[in-house]
Amino acid sequence: MTGAGAKPAAIHATVVAIGEQGVLICGVSGAGKSRLALALLAEAARRGQFARLVGDDRVLVGVTNGRVLARPHPVIAGLIEERGAGLRECVHEPAARIVCVVSPGVDDAPRSPEPADMTRNIAGVSLPRLALRADVGPDEGARRVLSFLGNLDC
Repeated sequence: MTGAGAKPAAIHATVVAIGEQGVLICGVSGAGKSRLALALLAEAARRGQFARLVGDDRVLVGVTNGRVLARPHPVIAGLIEERGAGLRECVHEPAARIVCVVSPGVDDAPRSPEPADMTRNIAGVSLPRLALRADVGPDEGARRVLSFLGNLDC
């Protein structure tokens, strides 16, 4: 997965592109990945920022030239699950360069994380990680993610 010809892996995650930055949202089923993605899309739009879904629930992730790239799974490209309403169509991007990982719904997220908790290895690449406690709602989570993105040096 590190070379140009490596086959991407399908993972259980959601990806949103904000400007030129891709956010990989990882968590167990029911953690709020899709809710956070929808809130991110809405908050970025409210701020006048470009934002698009890349993929929901399953995405293809690989590494090219040291960069983590994500694409929608072709079977569900352009679809996002809205809890209580089912699948709905959503404008999406064909790919995004992942710059960080967000973990929503983390019950034991420390208020002062250790350095090891602040990164996540994706396909052999260490990326900055933001853990959102389970009691953080999607709107507040979206604001925190956008703030986190604004503080990244990428």
